Amino acid sequence: MQDQHDKTTHFGFQEIPVDEKVDAVAKVFHSVAAKYDIMNDLMSGGVHRLWKMHTINQSGVRSGNKVLDIAGGTGDLTLKFSRIVGSQGKVVLADINDSMLKVGRDKLANRGVVGNVEFVQANAEALPFPDNTFDCITIAFGLRNVTNKDAAIASMYRVLKPGGRLLILEFSKPESECLSNIYDQYSFRLLPMMGKLIANDSESYRYLAESIRMHPDQETLKGMMDDVGFERTSYQNMTGGIVALHKGFKL
Repeated sequence: MQDQHDKTTHFGFQEIPVDEKVDAVAKVFHSVAAKYDIMNDLMSGGVHRLWKMHTINQSGVRSGNKVLDIAGGTGDLTLKFSRIVGSQGKVVLADINDSMLKVGRDKLANRGVVGNVEFVQANAEALPFPDNTFDCITIAFGLRNVTNKDAAIASMYRVLKPGGRLLILEFSKPESECLSNIYDQYSFRLLPMMGKLIANDSESYRYLAESIRMHPDQETLKGMMDDVGFERTSYQNMTGGIVALHKGFKL
């Protein structure tokens, strides 16, 4: 039987032992946490805000709901959800990285969000919540950093209430070869350069670009959701497939 340390997984384009990936990804996000929001705006030209708003509009979340925002980082989705669910509802911002959680906690406190938001440091592969807890679960730009994506999706299914929905917002595969070529040039030349200039960290942004390329394409991810039991699964491409929003229901 293979020892856990002998098994490998991808970290960007590198192959590393499975049990080293969590720490390797953690170092990336410790490094980028302080500049994460400004870099998101620069890298996407602000379009990430539209992608996230569309995700919220597709969530079906309403007053009194319980929402889990996995890999919630600096709290963009949590901020909006907290206002929708109101005082009778609850939003849990979960992230594996404590640096990102601290930035998110400070940001939400500065925006006057108190009372209905809880911050939890958690690994998406083994969510520390009871079965059938949440009306809606979102994970935005976080799944590609998870080591065992199948385990994470199964864990999300477990903690979702019957009738609840999962929304996965993630970089995906561009629909046209021309767009794919342009996107590659941007990702592997400009992103690391911007990371160096703004965050003084080109390597972390090189990893982020590589992690996008290693992420499953739209149909593969839809199949992974089907395999753990999600029903009525679908996806919608945005910005030519650079980003896709996957949706699935627990019936």
